[in-house]
Amino acid sequence: MVGGEASVSVEELVSGVRQAADFAEQFRSYSESEKQWKARMEFILRHLPDYRDPPDGGGRLDQLLSLSMVWANHLFLGCSYNKDLLDKVMEMADGIEVEDLPQFTTRSELMKKHQI
Repeated sequence: MVGGEASVSVEELVSGVRQAADFAEQFRSYSESEKQWKARMEFILRHLPDYRDPPDGGGRLDQLLSLSMVWANHLFLGCSYNKDLLDKVMEMADGIEVEDLPQFTTRSELMKKHQI
């Protein structure tokens, strides 16, 4: 029964996605807006399989959560970080679409305007 097998696979897939989203929900910061959390959760879920902690620990999940915060802080708050770190998180976030991002002016940009 091909139809039955396919529906079980879809149900299992939906269940797996729901479980991953429920798992990620524990990492939401109380100060994150719905838009910020949705973007950061997508970042986390996208890379969760690669950052699961090994049985002996290792902090891989902590590393992923830190990278997700660096990305979100840069995007939503305008925080700046080391170029290599920003390159890494921007590459990890490639394809995640976030609408209506705030626009920030850096100190360097402000100083250039005043020198002209």
